[in-house]
Amino acid sequence: MININYKHLYYIYYYVNNIRSNKGRKKLKTFSIITPVLNNKERLIRTIESVKRQKFSDYEIIVIDGGSTDGTKEYLESEKKISKFITENDKGIYDAINKGIRISEGKYINTINAGDEYYSDESLQIIKNYFDKKEEISFVFGAVKKNKIFYKYEPKKMNWSFNFYPAHSGGFFIKKKVHDEIGLYNLKYKCSSDYDFFWRLIKTHKYKGISTEKKDLISIFEPGGYSSKLSFFEHVIEETLIRINNKQNKLIVLIIFFLRCVIHYKKI
Repeated sequence: MININYKHLYYIYYYVNNIRSNKGRKKLKTFSIITPVLNNKERLIRTIESVKRQKFSDYEIIVIDGGSTDGTKEYLESEKKISKFITENDKGIYDAINKGIRISEGKYINTINAGDEYYSDESLQIIKNYFDKKEEISFVFGAVKKNKIFYKYEPKKMNWSFNFYPAHSGGFFIKKKVHDEIGLYNLKYKCSSDYDFFWRLIKTHKYKGISTEKKDLISIFEPGGYSSKLSFFEHVIEETLIRINNKQNKLIVLIIFFLRCVIHYKKI
């Protein structure tokens, strides 16, 4: 008579099924690179080529096209390095970014707008090194070249200025699980939703982050993006609403608003 040990059978069953489960499980990428675009094919190609030059190759490229008519869709269909893309009308750049985040499968997310480029073929490796050295951090601001190099992360400045970090596009890398925990970009802010997200990230939820050193330049930011098309006053109004809606002291917000209008009155 065979003596059946049901405990051993259970462990064999569990082990076999675990192997099957792992075989079917897709390995997540390290980086999800998200690029929103609308009728900007040539600049998009420049951005994608800078991603393809990266020595660190464990990434996925996600392009969210807002319904371009300049041949962008045909390029997306032909470029084999692009992992995923969506072509459809959207509600603006932050809606496009949110769509990309929802379908992303990387551990870290970076948004890089069409026309912006990674500075060197080491950019992604540099960012990964920063995350590996400080596992407790949730985000990294990479040094970015605009008209000059911006590289500091100074969160205390947020109380009176949103110029506390180098750049969002190309420079901001965040763990995807943070988006899972605190949400996406708020679509009611059409030009400064990143400021609202940063306030929630840093002030409300107290996530920790760092910036790269000046020598560790990550990307090149091309001027002339979407936000540059809006007036100074539109920016000021939206940034003021972001502060109020995130419950900053209203008297302080009023003082900030007044001072900005006085200092930059020629732009109003």
